[in-house]
Amino acid sequence: MLPTHIKFTTQYDCRQLQQELNYCLQREWPLHFNSQDFNGDWRSIALRSISGMPDDIYAHTGQGAYKDTSLLAETPYIKEIIDSWKCEKEAIRLLALAPGSIIKPHRDPGCAYKDGVLRIHIPVVTNPGVMFTVNNHKLHLNEGECWYMDFSSTHSIVNEGLSTRVHLIIDGIRNEWTDLLFENHGYKIANEPKANEFDEETRNKIITELELQDTDTARSIIASLKGIIS
Repeated sequence: MLPTHIKFTTQYDCRQLQQELNYCLQREWPLHFNSQDFNGDWRSIALRSISGMPDDIYAHTGQGAYKDTSLLAETPYIKEIIDSWKCEKEAIRLLALAPGSIIKPHRDPGCAYKDGVLRIHIPVVTNPGVMFTVNNHKLHLNEGECWYMDFSSTHSIVNEGLSTRVHLIIDGIRNEWTDLLFENHGYKIANEPKANEFDEETRNKIITELELQDTDTARSIIASLKGIIS
């Protein structure tokens, strides 16, 4: 079995993260684009995006070349964190979930390490009422910690606290450096399923969900899965 989540040993400096967050809060943060997936207030601002603009918060693997936004140059500690991850980066965002808000249970097909990508969460500010559920595992992420989660599994988030939760989220592309890091934290690459190990029902469900994404990467995975079925 592959892990649905990994807590890395790295601990980042909360004070520096929060100082740079305060600077970013002076900007306008658009509401998250997946409006059907949440109740409440869920906002984001981009440090790296397709257009290079901070208000371009769309984050889908395989959409094209991502560019640093002007905000990244103004947040040197966050840039230091990002540069410490020795892999290609795609979308990088700060996401804010207001008190009383809920991100409903859903899946993001193709958003798992076995799919060649990684999504890293670093809590900048949080409270005890914030809880992740990933594949029925309940997790509380503390400020400054560094986590990977398999978002192709069913997951949800609630903020039952009195303050806004903000995470730094880094989307990256898997490589040999990340393989070594993941293996050092208990991820067994040898346990990854091969595409032909999925049963037909599972394959069809994956294809249906990938078709909703309508990205180049999703289409590539669909073609591979359909080739196996035929």
